[in-house]
Amino acid sequence: MTVTPRHVNSAIEAYFADPTTSAYPIASGYILDLAAAVEECPWVNEVVSDAEADPDLKRGAVRTAILLARAQKA
Repeated sequence: MTVTPRHVNSAIEAYFADPTTSAYPIASGYILDLAAAVEECPWVNEVVSDAEADPDLKRGAVRTAILLARAQKA
């Protein structure tokens, strides 16, 4: 499985469109639970929940959570 920057950027957009997304198709035949990825990283969860946090910081934090998460076969 190859996850490209485009896949990651699309997943970030999907998370911000719906933070409860639990089965996002990250790459061919694989899904990622975006909501769980963010919840499993306490710092990321804190940053995303902070109304005063810079939007770029939030995006970077979600990117980190996505890169640390494990995709599952669909």
